[in-house]
Amino acid sequence: MQKSRLIDQLRSALRVRHYSIRTEQVYVQWVKRYILFHHKQHPKDMGEKEITAFLSHLALDRRVAASTQSQALSAILFLYKHVLDHDLEWLNDIVRAKRPVRLPTVLSRDQIRPLLAELNGTNKLIGHLLYGSGMPLIECLRLRVKDIDFEYQQIMIREGKGGKDRVTLLPKRLVSPLTKYLEWVRRLHNMDLEQGHGSVYLPFALAKKYPGADSEWG
Repeated sequence: MQKSRLIDQLRSALRVRHYSIRTEQVYVQWVKRYILFHHKQHPKDMGEKEITAFLSHLALDRRVAASTQSQALSAILFLYKHVLDHDLEWLNDIVRAKRPVRLPTVLSRDQIRPLLAELNGTNKLIGHLLYGSGMPLIECLRLRVKDIDFEYQQIMIREGKGGKDRVTLLPKRLVSPLTKYLEWVRRLHNMDLEQGHGSVYLPFALAKKYPGADSEWG
């Protein structure tokens, strides 16, 4: 029960600071893994030594990427600072996962065609959207109907990287297949509503402010 209360406090601290639901899920998972690694000790009874051991384990034994280790560190530091009210000194003894130096790769049209040709159905539409609009995968999967503007052929990205909104283009060739896809999704959505489902997560208490908005088509 003690651990359960700690996780609830962590969720509350994240939501008060308007962190995204995805970040909340990731931070909760890292805190749970940190606790399990130390045989379910409560974090208030642990400190720099245990954190260093866990993060070094990720780099040496699990061989995680540098970005993954940094994500775990951010989650644990958030827990100690905002939930346990304990600022940690700089952790000098952590074995850092090496961050590889790579140049970004942008595929040409000739390179992307055979890849997209291997996709089917929804995955194919997602692939075309990713390449044609430049959206990261998570933004594409979280895309809402109301943020697709067929008239101006553009897409509004809400709460993107850094919590910022921005506009990107909707490729003209995707207007027709995306319209047909949404017609199918709307029929599926109506069926879900008839069975008492079809709602989505709304952040920042919007579900209370706008009752029913979590199941609207948009």
